[in-house]
Amino acid sequence: MFTGIVEELGEIVRVTATAGDSALVAVRGPLVTSDARHGDSIAVNGVCLTVVEVADGTFTADVMGETLRRSALGALRPGDPVNLERAAALGSRLGGHLVQGHVDGVGELISREPAEQWETVRFRLPAALSRYVVEKGSITIDGVSLTVAEVGADQFAVGLIPTTLKLTTLGAKGVGDPVNLEVDVLAKYVERLLGARLADGPTGPVGGVAALDGVA
Repeated sequence: MFTGIVEELGEIVRVTATAGDSALVAVRGPLVTSDARHGDSIAVNGVCLTVVEVADGTFTADVMGETLRRSALGALRPGDPVNLERAAALGSRLGGHLVQGHVDGVGELISREPAEQWETVRFRLPAALSRYVVEKGSITIDGVSLTVAEVGADQFAVGLIPTTLKLTTLGAKGVGDPVNLEVDVLAKYVERLLGARLADGPTGPVGGVAALDGVA
C-alpha cells in the first residue's frame, strides 16, 4: 500500500526483455534503495513492483507482460525519469490517499494551462473508469496523489502546484504522453457492495441498510 506522495524522481537504467513477454527493469533511486531489500515493494510511476536485487543505488524488478500491457511502463526507455515511492509503513502519516499500486488504466495528457501559481492539466479518461472519478475526489496519476478539479464524460483536470511540477514527472509531460491512472479504491468497493445489494433484493443477505452497515 502507498500514499501517492512521491519520494524521489528516479531514472530508468535499462529494460531487458525476458522469457515470454515480460521484462527485467532496472531503476536508479538512491533514496528508495537506501533501506530496500529483496521482496520489498516500490511504486514506479504508480505501479507496485517487487524488488529482485539492489546494488549501488539501483534496484531491479520483474515486470509481467500483463503489467506492461495494462500500464504505461511498456513505453519507458533508459534515461526516462520515473516517480518512486516506497510502501507505506504502519503508523506513518497518510499524506495523500490510499493507493494500491494497481493501475486501472492508461490515460493521455491532452492540455496544459499555466497560471501564476499553479498549472491546470487535463487528461483523457478511459470510458470504463469515468464512473469512479468525481470532482474533489482523489485519483493517482503516475503514482502522484491528486485531487480532481473538473470531470467530464471522457476527461478530467487537476491542478498542479510548483512543488509537484518540479519534483515529479508530471512537470515535464507533454500533450499526447500516456499516464498510469489508479482510481480511488474506496469507490470500487462501494460499487461492489451496492451492486450485490441490488442484485440480492430487499430480502437478500445485504438487502437492508443494517446488513450493509455490518459488512462495512
